[in-house]
Amino acid sequence: MIKTYTLIAGLLLTTFATLAQGVEFDKNNFKDDKEGLKEAKSNIKEGDKIYEQGAVFFNEAIPYYEKANAFNPENALLNYKLGECYLYSVDKSKAKKYLLKAYELQPNIDPLLNFYLGRAYHLENEFDRAIDFYTKYKASIQDMWEHEDVDLKIKQCQNGKKIVANPIRVFIDNLGPNVNTKYQEYGAVISADESVIIYTSRREGSTGGKIDPVLNEPFEDLYISTKNEDGTWSPAQNMGENVNTNDHDAVSGISADGQKIILYRGSSGMGDLFECVLEGSEWSKPQDFGKNINTKNYQEPSACYSPDGNILYFVSERPGGIGGHDIYLSRLDEKGKWGEAENLGPTINTKYKEDGIYMHPDGKTLYFGSEGHSSMGGMDIFKSVYDAQTKTWSTPVNLGYPVNTADEDAFFVISASGRHGYYMSTAHEDNEGLRDLYMITFLGPEKQMVLNNEDNLLASAAAPVKDIVIAPQVEVKEAQLTLLKGVISDYLTKDLLEAQIEIVDNGANEVIATFTSNSKTGKYLVSLPAGKNYGIAVKKDGYLFHSENFDIPNTAAFQEVEKDVELKKLSVGSKIVLRNIFFDLDKATLRPESTAELNRLIALMNEVPSLKIELGGHTDSRGSDSYNMKLSEQRAAAVVDYLTKAGISADRLKSAGYGETQLVNDCGNGVKCSDAQHQENRRTEFKVLDV
Repeated sequence: MIKTYTLIAGLLLTTFATLAQGVEFDKNNFKDDKEGLKEAKSNIKEGDKIYEQGAVFFNEAIPYYEKANAFNPENALLNYKLGECYLYSVDKSKAKKYLLKAYELQPNIDPLLNFYLGRAYHLENEFDRAIDFYTKYKASIQDMWEHEDVDLKIKQCQNGKKIVANPIRVFIDNLGPNVNTKYQEYGAVISADESVIIYTSRREGSTGGKIDPVLNEPFEDLYISTKNEDGTWSPAQNMGENVNTNDHDAVSGISADGQKIILYRGSSGMGDLFECVLEGSEWSKPQDFGKNINTKNYQEPSACYSPDGNILYFVSERPGGIGGHDIYLSRLDEKGKWGEAENLGPTINTKYKEDGIYMHPDGKTLYFGSEGHSSMGGMDIFKSVYDAQTKTWSTPVNLGYPVNTADEDAFFVISASGRHGYYMSTAHEDNEGLRDLYMITFLGPEKQMVLNNEDNLLASAAAPVKDIVIAPQVEVKEAQLTLLKGVISDYLTKDLLEAQIEIVDNGANEVIATFTSNSKTGKYLVSLPAGKNYGIAVKKDGYLFHSENFDIPNTAAFQEVEKDVELKKLSVGSKIVLRNIFFDLDKATLRPESTAELNRLIALMNEVPSLKIELGGHTDSRGSDSYNMKLSEQRAAAVVDYLTKAGISADRLKSAGYGETQLVNDCGNGVKCSDAQHQENRRTEFKVLDV
């Protein structure tokens, strides 16, 4: 690849010097400025010392070469090296000028000049010119592996011509100086509600304070920032020694609630995946994901969770894959162990590199980076949707320009709503460093915009567009899911509680996920993809459980629901609503969807043998008083009957029907109410009679 040839170029400096044409740094050419020549040659010597160390040091050679070039801009070799160095810098756009100058002075100075010119034009979306130079370079080399690499670049240019011709409507904003620095920032992950961002940075002040001798940069550390009320990000903080070490530590994934993160640790092209859990306000020490995920001699660079936490999607270069780095999945078994790795197959994986994966909170849309598929250069971001019925992935779709560019674009994550994406890019003019973090705002379907400047495709927080831009309101296709979040506390004392949140698929009568609220803040967040009837139970020892019901049809739009939960202690008179007890219409027949809630009640009765309760049935205000009273009595009795058949002693249970006598709202007496208000009144409650 290109880096191999870069090292060769460094070793052949003396050969290049004899071939270089144009104006040499010779005293015969600068008889009237001997001091200037001496200084220029000294700068070249210093620049060459750095250049010979390899590509990661090229940026440091640029100031010396620039000074020498200012003295004599007509030297082919110096222009060649300056152009090469700029291709590895944050100022890649400056490379073409010097490479073209070298080509003008001596087009055969080295075959790599054609490759570099192809790359320079490629980065500026001048795809036809790039193809010309790539083709010239290919004709000059014999190695078939190098031919394949150049063929990929040519294919990417062909893809780029189509993609750039149909840009998508987005704004792309630099996250600003509280997040980005002059160093490298990348690999950001966000909580589903965009309240927290964690990312990787190679900046001064890293844990251990050392410089990686191979990369010539500080070691990687994790940093965290929280979103302020005005939408800006707080100054990022190093995540501390429990998370960061003296070696490379990079963030890879985060749970939807922000309570778990996935770390990558390692160096020299080898590394493994670990998990940290937020315990109150402190992160636990990382735990290895185990042998089914991590390998001894190969790299596992990135991973992400499914929304329910039961599947881990990860990248590995282990043998037997389709390409160098493939995407796999592993399932969590009943014992809490990760199962055998399963390759996602040729629809997702290519013979090229895949990396930077993210599963959306909808549980079916996978975003990932790839050098293959329809990439337009470097690594592009793609998405694919899993069909649970056919158990297949859709053909990956390129997210489009200007999100993807001819440079490296990777580590994409997206908010639960689907409105905002976050990623690393090297292609924008407002970069603080070689790699910066950006927020993408997706503006929805294509509609005619009223602009006084047609070039305003990008907006930057650091350098905002100054022209007036008037855009019509557009419908944004948001994800079909519900984000449920809030705080769990004690009903009387208001103390914040660590409690277990259990998610039940009422249709399948099975627990599909369990989460825990934060022990210090009481906060919780769960993602509920559309298409299911969910039962939510909040449980803690010594308290009555709290239940909620969310029926989310496939057609439901994205919504954020804030639901604070106050748990009541097991004490006489405490009363809770069993929101996941369902009956057939106008009957006292328990529906199958009630099973999980009833079993939860049975478990509570078994855990507290002295507990005695009353089951109370309630109706809405529609229908006659006598009918409602009778129906409520029958429904309460049906629940008691279910419990006694499950082994709960009848003397611990009492049933009571209240009809419409205890409405929880103002329905009744001629007041017009919505279906939702009537639903609030139709309920089954239990009240503690004795503990």
